[in-house]
Amino acid sequence: MALDRRKLLLFGAASAIRLVLFAGFPSLPDFLTGRVEISSPVTSFKRLQEGLFLYTHNVSPYDGGVFYQAPLLLPLFALIPSALLPIITPLLYISLDLLCASTLMRIAEAAVTGNERLFTSPRKDTKWDNVAVGAAYLFNPLTMASCLGRSTSLFTNTAILLAVSKAIEKKHLNSMIALALASYLSLYPTLLLPPLLLLCLDQKQRDIKTAVSAPAFIAESVSAFSGAVVALLYMSYLVTGASWEFLASTYGNHLLVSDLTPNIGLWWYFFIEMFDSFREFFLGVFWLHLTSYVGGLMIRTRRQPLFVITALVGICAMFKPYPDVSDTALYLSLLPLYCHVFPLMRYTFFAVATLLYAVLLGPAFHYLWIYAGSGNANFFYAITLVWSLGMTVIIADTIWAVLRDEWEVERPEMKGKFIRQI
Repeated sequence: MALDRRKLLLFGAASAIRLVLFAGFPSLPDFLTGRVEISSPVTSFKRLQEGLFLYTHNVSPYDGGVFYQAPLLLPLFALIPSALLPIITPLLYISLDLLCASTLMRIAEAAVTGNERLFTSPRKDTKWDNVAVGAAYLFNPLTMASCLGRSTSLFTNTAILLAVSKAIEKKHLNSMIALALASYLSLYPTLLLPPLLLLCLDQKQRDIKTAVSAPAFIAESVSAFSGAVVALLYMSYLVTGASWEFLASTYGNHLLVSDLTPNIGLWWYFFIEMFDSFREFFLGVFWLHLTSYVGGLMIRTRRQPLFVITALVGICAMFKPYPDVSDTALYLSLLPLYCHVFPLMRYTFFAVATLLYAVLLGPAFHYLWIYAGSGNANFFYAITLVWSLGMTVIIADTIWAVLRDEWEVERPEMKGKFIRQI
């Protein structure tokens, strides 16, 4: 009961803080919704409202070239009476935040990290309490900003965490359906399918004495994932008036990066300056770069598929076309699951300082460019490069720490000794 009381207190405090910010500062949510760090062209709540207005007036929401989000979000918000929208919407986003925290706590309680089927870390007993993991998510300023800014990426993050949780609970079909929902809402979670399949397979084989046929298991899981995606797309087809127009406006925009509104990613400035004759080539290069991490991480850290998922979430938060701070918040919320390798990390202070530097100066540089007129696009893009540098350092340092942890299992005599690659 003590843990239940702590969880209740945690959820109550997190909900109260969000409700006070929503109700006590009514202009704050709209201000944050307009920030490019919090809302991207494919997650903006303002764009969702514009699409919802067109949808409720029997006009295609994709006609204006502004709305790029999944069609099934429209009937969800259309169910809310317009008079109650300012009241129901904050409660919906707060509920999603609490669901994410609860799911993270279940993942932490399962104690899979450092104690997987093919790998057991000598440091596996070093772990955060599940309530601490939930608190790290709920009181993360980036998480709170995303909730107040009502970024629709919160729906994607919830689906990703549910997919991981169901995989750990050996409910692989539910896991595939949750990942299909995340991939439907935002294209990049499809990259998580291979490591999630491995995680489901490892969990399935963990407590079963008879061997599970891997090809049959993978075929069943992929079929469930594909079937769920097809079902969601067909429902979208019906919602949009028996039209496939939404495919080009949603996934086509993700793939072709047609909207170059500034964000905290690396793509927008590059393609603004790009000559049109080279655009297709570099689109292929950028997407190849993002997808190439999947195979490398799966081969090198095959014994820890949950870590592969964690690393890919961080890589996508940095390299996908339209990132926002909620993607980084999801990655940072998964890191406490690997607190047993924190002592092996080498550049924690530098990474945290760099991220704080970017968080504090990013809005200032954006103001100098857009509002004061005393800077140009280079100001803001420079600080996004600093943000990406901080993310690169923390992701690379975490991967190094996990590999060092595996290496010390193979070479126990080297534990605690300084090593250098030559």
